[in-house]
Amino acid sequence: MVPLESLGAFVIASIVLIVIPGPSVLFVIGRSLALGRLGGLLSVVGNALGMVPLVAAVALGVGAIVAQSVVLFTIIKFAGAAYLVYLGIQAIRHRADAAASVNGKAASHSHWRQLGEGFVVGVTNPKTIAFFVAVLPQFVSFGTGSIPLQLFELGVVFIVLALLCDSVWALAASAARGWFARSPKRISHLSATGGVMMIGLGGVLALSGNKH
Repeated sequence: MVPLESLGAFVIASIVLIVIPGPSVLFVIGRSLALGRLGGLLSVVGNALGMVPLVAAVALGVGAIVAQSVVLFTIIKFAGAAYLVYLGIQAIRHRADAAASVNGKAASHSHWRQLGEGFVVGVTNPKTIAFFVAVLPQFVSFGTGSIPLQLFELGVVFIVLALLCDSVWALAASAARGWFARSPKRISHLSATGGVMMIGLGGVLALSGNKH
């Protein structure tokens, strides 16, 4: 088990990192603008679920191997970036469907699909792997043993915090979407804006840095 003092310090550090707008926040905002409150929250849940395999991989040592491999890290980075661009293009292409769904005329995506898309984004985010590999070990107590278990515990705590904070962003963005939804044309523009944000996020993810 992680000592309470280390766990408290990790919670504070995690909250500071999570509340600063980054890739996950921009993804959630973009999805909430494009799909509404439920779509945004399902994307948050899917994104959080996508972090679970990464936490398990880091706890078992696989994450460190990936982080140290330029080829593997680059493949994951570009795969995640390409998927974000794909989601952004889809949001722009189906912006008319988003406007119709607000009025109860159509549904943009199935709930399982929204959840799955969030999962893919979460599990292909190389920055999450780098964060887990670089930060989690700093809060582990080597004297108490069970290092893999401690790493997994810290990862789960981070996922829960991210789930809560990202949900706030999703609710805020979807509330703004609801206000603009009084005009179908406005909601169509908002859906397209969310798509542009995801495309831009994919570009930033692909071009930022070389390995980390």
